[in-house]
Amino acid sequence: MQKETGGVDSLDSEKELKTAETPQNAQNEAVESEIQANGAVDATSEKASEAGTSPAATSDAGTASEADFDSEDDENAEGDSQNPENSDIASKLEELDENGKAALIEAILFMESDSRTVEALSKISGLEEKDVNESLEHLKEKYSCEDSGIELVQRLGGWMLAPKKESFFFVHERYGKKNDGKLSKAAIETLAIIAYSQPITRAEIESIRHVNVDNMMRLLLERKLIKKAGTKNIPGQPTQYRTTEEFLEFFHLQSIAELPQLSEEEQKRFELAR
Repeated sequence: MQKETGGVDSLDSEKELKTAETPQNAQNEAVESEIQANGAVDATSEKASEAGTSPAATSDAGTASEADFDSEDDENAEGDSQNPENSDIASKLEELDENGKAALIEAILFMESDSRTVEALSKISGLEEKDVNESLEHLKEKYSCEDSGIELVQRLGGWMLAPKKESFFFVHERYGKKNDGKLSKAAIETLAIIAYSQPITRAEIESIRHVNVDNMMRLLLERKLIKKAGTKNIPGQPTQYRTTEEFLEFFHLQSIAELPQLSEEEQKRFELAR
């Protein structure tokens, strides 16, 4: 019995040895057959051979159409879309009820740092724009409760989650300046003059503050809180400046119209400078 077992083991070893020695030969034969059948081997087949891919897989890769690759590129380029076509996301979206859709939009708004339009939210979520609008209304009602410190606001043409003004008042010192690099009092005053008097020239700002504002203007331009707004039609045609969308976003404003009203004394001060 031991001899028979040894013989079987020997045969098995020989088979394994032959099997280990032949992959490259079998692969070469597959490539040669491909050459004979098609007259040439394309780049895809060569890569498949080098990677040890089976002839069948190589053939499939070689016959992929250009349209397939174009479609794949389009899907990869769509950064805001979840692309549910090749997964079970589409079927799961269909199962969502009103609350589930609202929860999905809420999660997206929470993750996004900038405001998003209805169209963008539709692409990101995979929901119809009608469903997005209904979800936004649902969230508005949800955050209208007095025990919520968050609200859904429309800003710069899109929607975002933001702290309510009543709550933000108490934490403004900590969170209100995280993006402004700790603007100085002089920079804030210069920015306020521009916001209430825009468009305004550098000389007009200096006539109000009675100091040189070159450094402050440079700082505000670097922070993108103000921008150039053409020239004033007077001798010398000095450059005018106005606030930016970043300014509105930082101060949680939908438009300049939401700025607090100036006192009569401040209004006269600004008017005399013009």
